[in-house]
Amino acid sequence: MEEILKKYPLLKDYNVPRETFIEFERFITMLQKRNEKINIISSETAKNDIIRTRHIVDSAQVIEFIDLNSYIITDIGSGGGMPGIIIAIMLKNTKHLAKIRLYEKSHHKSAFLRDVSRDLKINTEIIQQNIFEEQNLESGTIMVRAFKPLPIVLDVVYKNFKSYKNLILFMGKNGEKILEETLKDWDFDFEKKKSITSEDSFLLNIKNIKKRL
Repeated sequence: MEEILKKYPLLKDYNVPRETFIEFERFITMLQKRNEKINIISSETAKNDIIRTRHIVDSAQVIEFIDLNSYIITDIGSGGGMPGIIIAIMLKNTKHLAKIRLYEKSHHKSAFLRDVSRDLKINTEIIQQNIFEEQNLESGTIMVRAFKPLPIVLDVVYKNFKSYKNLILFMGKNGEKILEETLKDWDFDFEKKKSITSEDSFLLNIKNIKKRL
């Protein structure tokens, strides 16, 4: 167990139960195995220890912004389950009962997400649909990682969700410029938090999205 904990030094201040780290490792094994058959993440990342920092820890850090009093937390364009599966694993070993809804239109990736959810016994709902075609959705927190540019994500949430608490996005090295440009067309409250996995990245916590006239 101590060897596993040493692989996650960046999460030492996040009060993560020990059982959660074991399930992170189980998830990594499943991800690596399926990645040999379908392209979920890059093969180079999948083979190396950087998978923990780049995908697991990077996803886990959004827990600070999630509304844990919600019954539904939504992951848009979930792909291989980052951050949705990671957050579901983290919540499994807490008292919080929120279900994670993962939207992923790919058949193969959706099948992987279902297999992982069943094997790890986590509280998820895998929805194999195109999020752009969904309407009148409701959620607590909405999470988006490596899906679409900020303006497109805002448009989806604005048009397709009739209610939500907040929207969390992962912003990369051009994030500040993208945010500045986006604020010309959109009005919203936001909070920024520096990423713990990358000097050039930050998390964006958004509320009250409105389109500028």
